[in-house]
This record gives sequence, C-alpha cells and structure tokens, in this order.
Amino acid sequence: MRLDKFLKVSRLIKRRTLAKEVCDQNRVEINERPAKASSNVKIGDKLAIRFGQKIVVVQVEEIKENPRKEEAASLYRVIGEVPVPRDEKEEEAYIRGN
Repeated sequence: MRLDKFLKVSRLIKRRTLAKEVCDQNRVEINERPAKASSNVKIGDKLAIRFGQKIVVVQVEEIKENPRKEEAASLYRVIGEVPVPRDEKEEEAYIRGN
C-alpha cells in the first residue's frame, strides 16, 4: 500500500493530500530512510513521522484498504514519541532504539 494512503486509512494523518505534503517535506521515514508518498508500506515497517515539535515512531501491524474507524488504530503500534531532537544523531539514536 502507498505510504500516503496508509497514513490516511490508519488515521495517523486526517487527509491523503496532507499526508502527501508531509512526505514531500521529508517529514516521514520508513525504516530509517526518507520516504516519498508513493513508497510502499508493508507489515513490520517502522515509520517515523515528524509532527511539529515531536516525532512519533510506529510499527505497521496490519494493512487494510478500507478499515472502519474502530479498526484504524489496530493497523499500527506506537513504539514511542519524542520531542524533535536538536541534531540528526539524536534523532537516529531514538529511531534505532539506542
């Protein structure tokens, strides 16, 4: 499934166009690599999403094309949430879990 569509159906981001814009601004990574909106997401991938002053790291648990509202949260598991680091080394260390 495309990254922008996954962000929308999982309700991590409200609209697909907004998800695309966030990806275009290099604010989303898949498995520690910058991701485009068209990147493919699969079960087990680790997503790091920068929301303003925090980074949310989630792991993809399930992929569904059209989940109901109640099922949306089951598509991912939140690994952690951290304030935006001061430099790239801090960010990489957090995403890797060190």
